[in-house]
Amino acid sequence: MNDLTIAGIASLPWIISPIVTAIRVSHSQTLDDESNDPPQDPPLVSVVIPARDEARNIERCVRSVLTSTYPKLEVLVVDDHSSDGTGDIARSIATGDARLNVIDNADLPDGWFGKQWACLNGANASHGEIICFADADTTQSSDLITRSVNAILRRGADLFSVAGRQELGSFWERLVQPQIFSIMLVRYGGTESVTDSLRVTDKIANGQCLFVKRDVYELFGGHALVKSHVADDMMMAQRFFARGKKVVLEKGVEQLSTRMYTSLSELVHGWGKNVFAGGRDSVPMGWVGQIFFPFFLLLAPLISLVPPIVLLSSLFVTLPNSVFLWAAISSLALLVWWVFAYRTAEESPLYALLSPLGAAVVFYIFLRALVRGRRVAWKGREYSHSSTQDQA
Repeated sequence: MNDLTIAGIASLPWIISPIVTAIRVSHSQTLDDESNDPPQDPPLVSVVIPARDEARNIERCVRSVLTSTYPKLEVLVVDDHSSDGTGDIARSIATGDARLNVIDNADLPDGWFGKQWACLNGANASHGEIICFADADTTQSSDLITRSVNAILRRGADLFSVAGRQELGSFWERLVQPQIFSIMLVRYGGTESVTDSLRVTDKIANGQCLFVKRDVYELFGGHALVKSHVADDMMMAQRFFARGKKVVLEKGVEQLSTRMYTSLSELVHGWGKNVFAGGRDSVPMGWVGQIFFPFFLLLAPLISLVPPIVLLSSLFVTLPNSVFLWAAISSLALLVWWVFAYRTAEESPLYALLSPLGAAVVFYIFLRALVRGRRVAWKGREYSHSSTQDQA
């Protein structure tokens, strides 16, 4: 075989993987296809918003939920010992809308993550037949709840979540967030890949907007089911499915948007708390998969990083022709993928040229998370994450 043939064969993973991922994602179902007319005799929906030091986000989030056209709605903000006036902001909104109630979260007991504890207490104070847990950094459209309820009823979902649009406000968000979500798309595929899979470890949910039927939620003990798991949404989806309940994920980029992190520091700390401690729970093959998980975690960003590094090194050292051609073909395939990804996200495709820098930052985030292991720090609290082997 000549050098070009060898390079072409070696480049196949970089060429085929984006194509397969795009095909899997294209089969996703979307809330756009669900009815925006409320069902007859609509069930009461309780929206629970756990909030700890969310003064930056809470007003936008709460007001967006209150624009809902769904006819039977209550909203509960759980102020989790905020020190920045989060609760005061929410209470000022509540004076003008009787659907909104603000409660103070009880002290955090041992063995619980803060978000799960706040969600449980919010659910206990609510009355809805369906409970929607919404993160404080999200914005909902007026039709999100109606379309979601119709999807739940139509598809018989016990747990239903919406994959929305990620807002990218800063330079670093535009570099890092697409890298992270691209890795997730390669791993899980589109919404129907998740919904239709028969493997527990293929189940995920988006905790930014997650609906559960109250009777099933209470039957399983509410968030006590996942009280010590950093990726509580993914673990709840897995636990529901393992117990014979239907878990459904739908796309809703027109109905839900989230700005998770606003700076490089927030990206590093925010993703760092999730990717290792939570990612281990999504690995197939049990303890064998968990042993090899650190290797695969670091391999994910290296796949995007190594070809351009090798190509750049050719300016300084002489490479075998097959290696140079492999690096050139693989780098071109990556560039095409990132141009497509940024155009799809309605961002400048010029960011595709900087994708190796984004991959390098993601590699650092992942490596840092591996060093921390199960230790998780977030919003002034230290936790120890449980694995699937610790709890069943």
